[in-house]
Amino acid sequence: MTEKEERTEEWIFLFDGESLEGWDATGNKEGWTVDDGAILCLAKRGGYLYTLEEYDDFVLSLEFKIEEGVNSGVFFRVSDIRDPVNTGLEVQILDSFGREKMDSHECGAVYDLVAPAKNACKPPGEWNNLVITCRDNIVVVELNGEKVVEMDLDQWDTPGKNPDGTRNKFKYAWRDMPRKGRIALQDHNGRVWFRNIRLKPL
Repeated sequence: MTEKEERTEEWIFLFDGESLEGWDATGNKEGWTVDDGAILCLAKRGGYLYTLEEYDDFVLSLEFKIEEGVNSGVFFRVSDIRDPVNTGLEVQILDSFGREKMDSHECGAVYDLVAPAKNACKPPGEWNNLVITCRDNIVVVELNGEKVVEMDLDQWDTPGKNPDGTRNKFKYAWRDMPRKGRIALQDHNGRVWFRNIRLKPL
C-alpha cells in the first residue's frame, strides 16, 4: 500500500521522519533525536516523549527495534502526562526473544495487566511491527502479525487488582479511567528506535 493510499484511508502520520514536531518530552529533550528516519531514544533521561494531541478510539501502528537487554514501552491513553505510569496503558517493549515463559512484563504485554499469548518478538537489532487497537473498553495488541493480547478494560474494576485476583501496580481501576489520552514513548535507560508511527482514528 502506498503512502497516498494510506492517507486516503485517514491515517494520521504522527512522525514525519525528519523532526519531533508534534511531540514533547517530560524529561531531558536532548534524550530524543531523529536518526535515519526513526525516533531514537538515546537513554539520557529523556523521560517520556509524548504527542501533543490526545486520542480515544484508534489503530496505532509503528515499528520498533532495540539493542540487547533494552526495556522500553509504548504508552497510550495517557490522561495525565505528569503520571503516565498510573494514568496510561503500556505495551511493554523488552528483549524477550527466545523466552518460553511469558508474563505480564514481557514484550507485547499490556504491562502488569495481561501477558502476551505467545512470544512474537524478534531478536535485538531487528524491526518489530506493533499494532494497538482501542475501541472503547476493548484493547487488542498485535506484534509482528500475531494477536498477543485482547483485553476488556471493564473487567479491571478494582484499583491494584486484576480480574483473576492477582495484584497490579495501578492506583486506579481501569474501568473508571478516561478513554482518551496521549501516546508516549518511554526512555527506560536503553537505546530504542521507533519509525512509521501512524494512527487511524476509529
